Amino acid sequence: MNLLLDTHIALWALSNDPRLSAKARKMLLDPGNTFYVSAVSVWEVLLKHSKNPINLEISATEFSQYCQAAGFHTLALTDEHIWAVETLQRSADAKAHNDPFDRLLLAQAKAEHYFFLTHDSLIPGYGESCVIFV
Repeated sequence: MNLLLDTHIALWALSNDPRLSAKARKMLLDPGNTFYVSAVSVWEVLLKHSKNPINLEISATEFSQYCQAAGFHTLALTDEHIWAVETLQRSADAKAHNDPFDRLLLAQAKAEHYFFLTHDSLIPGYGESCVIFV
């Protein structure tokens, strides 16, 4: 199974963070799965690290290097991914979701026919079948 990791899932996996659920750990250890980290996540880490390096100590360069060392593949951002953002719809009763990084990541997963592994409780509000909430 091809899985695109939400930025926080990749960070938690790299640091063996206790917030990473047992379900996510099982998926990450399954040799039948292939894992992707988006260039969007690298950009997100860069911006968050630049803004507050105390809250996010890892730099974008380190994040990329650690992801490569962990065997995660890099997913570049394409025009098709950006266009797929327009196809995302939230259900009428879903809380607002204002994170452009997450929308791009979800759109990438949808466009590539990958599953999107996330712990963001607002992502299922899009109703996309590619979302795996862990």
